[in-house]
Amino acid sequence: MSYKRADEILPENILEILQTYVSGEAIYVPKKKECRKRWGSSTGVNEMLRIRNEQILEQHREGASTKELALKYYLTEKSIQRILREMKIRPPIEQF
Repeated sequence: MSYKRADEILPENILEILQTYVSGEAIYVPKKKECRKRWGSSTGVNEMLRIRNEQILEQHREGASTKELALKYYLTEKSIQRILREMKIRPPIEQF
């Protein structure tokens, strides 16, 4: 991540206000909430986890125990139980 010099991009009055709080230090200015991306949206992790969780739910419905699923997916039984609970509340998204 690159940085920009505040004195080159900010109006003098805003720069003076900032200097009362931080002077000569690097600060991070976060994006606006409406510009933020959801976690995993850039990498596709959300989609991969959604597919995995649907598979876990389907295999559980077919008779696989939480212990078997935990071993297969390298998760704890508690994690499998949480996934099953959440997937039953929010059914899988249908693909068109």
